[in-house]
Amino acid sequence: MSVILQYIEDHPDLTPRLVGITYEQLQNLWKEAEMVHLQKKAKAEEVKATKNLKKAGRKITLSSQDQILLTLLYLYQYPSFLYVGAQFGVCESTANTIFRYWLSILNELLPASILEQVKKKVGDLEVVKEILTVYELTVDSTEQPIERPTDNEEQKEHFSGKKKTHTLKNQLIVLPKGEDIVDIKIGEKGPVSDIKIFKEQQTKFDPNQKFKGDKAYVGGFQISTPHKKPRNQELSIEQKEENKVFSSKRIFVEHLIRKLKIFRVASERFRLKRSNYESVISTVCGLVRLRIGALILPN
Repeated sequence: MSVILQYIEDHPDLTPRLVGITYEQLQNLWKEAEMVHLQKKAKAEEVKATKNLKKAGRKITLSSQDQILLTLLYLYQYPSFLYVGAQFGVCESTANTIFRYWLSILNELLPASILEQVKKKVGDLEVVKEILTVYELTVDSTEQPIERPTDNEEQKEHFSGKKKTHTLKNQLIVLPKGEDIVDIKIGEKGPVSDIKIFKEQQTKFDPNQKFKGDKAYVGGFQISTPHKKPRNQELSIEQKEENKVFSSKRIFVEHLIRKLKIFRVASERFRLKRSNYESVISTVCGLVRLRIGALILPN
């Protein structure tokens, strides 16, 4: 048992400050992830037996609990693999291997959104889309810095004039009071406009679905936005008051984005390979849904 796992066992109330979810949620996640791990292991053994393959590589001696904890700690604290490996008594490359393996399992267990959760069952998806029309969903986007691309053309494509750096953009659609993530578009290039991304996302919903967004979505279909100040003119007092009321109703999406950014891997400069970005952010969204109680794992 690692020092960190022992510390969590001794101080379960501090678990959210270490890995972003409660001790009870962590226990359930351990249980479900272990089941998926055993299923993958059994399939791998069958393939080896069928093809008469020999086992290769050094066996990882860490328990499954410690390996999952290492993965969660990396997502929440975002240290280097050298540092997080040292905390669990493994080398940098082994920590990286553990992270990539368990990230795929967590990504499978923790759907990033409601639509992702029900997409495998067409009947359920259609029912959910119909139910959602009762609500006016809120949409907003956030940008995350990335490492400067080496290719000159790629640099231009990812350079965000708003953030003055190279970024990737994620756009969330959430329930009115931020109780859950309905859909998320991950990894768009930073300069791509919010309304363009929204129009692509909108095709997933019922044509009658209504939305609310900030001024970046002015001119969109079926989306309400605040009053925009005309050039060389001022908004009236009534319009300013309406904007305040409007902002108070859509602030919940900002709160949910803040919960995503509590996981430092989703807020600091992204250092991993770009090909890992979608699975990492998707897993973080799943962890946030678990954290706020929107996603329930079996006990």
